[in-house]
Amino acid sequence: MKKPSPALKLVIDLGPLVAFFAAYALGGLMTATAVLMVAAVAVLALGYAAERRIARMPLITAVVVLILGGLTLWLNDETFIKRKPTVVYLAFAAVLLVGQMMGRSLLKSLLEMAFNLNEEGWRRLTVRWGFFFIAMAVFNEIVWRSFSTDVWVKVKVFGFLGLTFLFGALQIPLIRRTTLPDESPDAPKDDSQRLSG
Repeated sequence: MKKPSPALKLVIDLGPLVAFFAAYALGGLMTATAVLMVAAVAVLALGYAAERRIARMPLITAVVVLILGGLTLWLNDETFIKRKPTVVYLAFAAVLLVGQMMGRSLLKSLLEMAFNLNEEGWRRLTVRWGFFFIAMAVFNEIVWRSFSTDVWVKVKVFGFLGLTFLFGALQIPLIRRTTLPDESPDAPKDDSQRLSG
């Protein structure tokens, strides 16, 4: 399986968000919704071209965007697109937490190329991210119901992204504590091996 370049990965991860914000600034929420729908499909195609597979999380996001974005445009009701983060976050939480309850860590399958954690580390990291996504869903509901569309868009683009990066950074101590030792065949296993060489 091919891995996308860092630049392409950045486009896939942040492209729809940047496109949404730019379109909102130029044409309002309905225009931004239409652009987001196109961008969601485009990043799926880019991801498939790069990896020859469709990743689960972007697929969930794209399906929700197309359904709620379509309802937003069809009914001319911005409530649907404002609920999109809530639905996406709850879907992510359900996939992570239900999978963990069934003994399958989706987070491990997504990140095992980057991290080599023990099973307790994967379990705790999965549960933490699951409850983080639930908290983000609640936060989105509070913001869109309590503030103007301008405020919601800014929080969605900058606030949600910032909170996600911050939460990810706060997991570094857990990752370090539960990372398995390097067991590469070339690495000496003890001091006697190191000295005998």
